Amino acid sequence: MDQIYIPKNRTGFSSGDYVLIMPLDKKTDKEQFKPYFYNARNVEPVKFKILEEIFNLIEKKINPENIIITGSFLETGFKFNDLDILIITENKFNPDYIKNQIESITGIKTHIIVLNNKTLISGLSSDPLYSLMLSKCISKNRLIFNVKTQINYKILDLNLLKSKTLIDNFDILNGNEKYYFTLNMMSIFLFIQEKKLSKEIINKEIESIFKIKINELKENLIEKNKFLKNYKLIYNKTFNLIMEGIKNEQKQAN
Repeated sequence: MDQIYIPKNRTGFSSGDYVLIMPLDKKTDKEQFKPYFYNARNVEPVKFKILEEIFNLIEKKINPENIIITGSFLETGFKFNDLDILIITENKFNPDYIKNQIESITGIKTHIIVLNNKTLISGLSSDPLYSLMLSKCISKNRLIFNVKTQINYKILDLNLLKSKTLIDNFDILNGNEKYYFTLNMMSIFLFIQEKKLSKEIINKEIESIFKIKINELKENLIEKNKFLKNYKLIYNKTFNLIMEGIKNEQKQAN
């Protein structure tokens, strides 16, 4: 029999009292918050606490199949602009109500996207922005997807059109906006070539092609003419690949 020693001078109980002995790491009645991390391990404690509050709120109000946090909130530091939340559910609810509740608790501007599993899987197979979002995220439940890429060139054409904004409005865009449109264009360019996508991979491609640092782009410290020359080159290459894909789809349909 193991022996357990306690101090002779003790408060709270007397000699002969019955006591209950349990390990310090014994689970409490309240289940510990243990989300799943995907390339997002270095989350500061205060952010982790915010995530716990968000997950608890959404679970109580909706009880979804999954909750996924992505975007700039997961980057190191506190320069994030907002909270990006994907709620995976078949249930109907008012996302504005949840959005307002979260903003009231956290004080952080929030974007909510509501999807069912079928739509999420379809997006992952045909839209590079879905892959980009989930390349770095924290989720309530484990993410298990077996997705085969099915390129929808017409959707990519619409998405690429967003990035034309940078060419037409370079002087009035701030650094973060220029980064977003460049990231969008590069993600489509790499997706068509069936390359693996993550923000880190795309950032390295941007730095290599444009010969700049990502911080220089975000802080709007880039040379206009040199940057636009490379940007238009990649934009046109991407556009031509999309047009070629659309033509091939039309030939196969006929």
